[in-house]
Amino acid sequence: MPPNSVEAGELYTLQLPSTYESITLLENLIEDIADKFKISEDSFANMMTCLNEAAINAIVHGNKLDPNKRVIINAEVDTKRAVWTITDEGDGFDYNHLPDPTAEENLEKLTGRGVFILKHLADQCIFNSRGNEVELHFKY
Repeated sequence: MPPNSVEAGELYTLQLPSTYESITLLENLIEDIADKFKISEDSFANMMTCLNEAAINAIVHGNKLDPNKRVIINAEVDTKRAVWTITDEGDGFDYNHLPDPTAEENLEKLTGRGVFILKHLADQCIFNSRGNEVELHFKY
């Protein structure tokens, strides 16, 4: 391979039933990818946090814990970056009009921080127009 070329990315796919137990399969994949591509601890922690959050949101809010509905997770990974896509079979949501989790009236609430976390820990966070798919970019 020429010295300045980037290694071709590898593709990974998971189809998870909408149960909390499915998260273990995702965590195992993230760990395997982090080991294989020598991802730094900080990037690994951000990736694990975001992907856990996105998958749980898809399972609980998107697919309403219906084990017959799937959460599809795709990852394109190379030596410099990872792009993850998490898609559920739900109706989606309006990600542009969410309550601000940092507003005083929301600070004590136990929920409502997921999208905030995704936007702050991923290098890029893109929702599809329907709101049932999120693409998360991580550079390392």
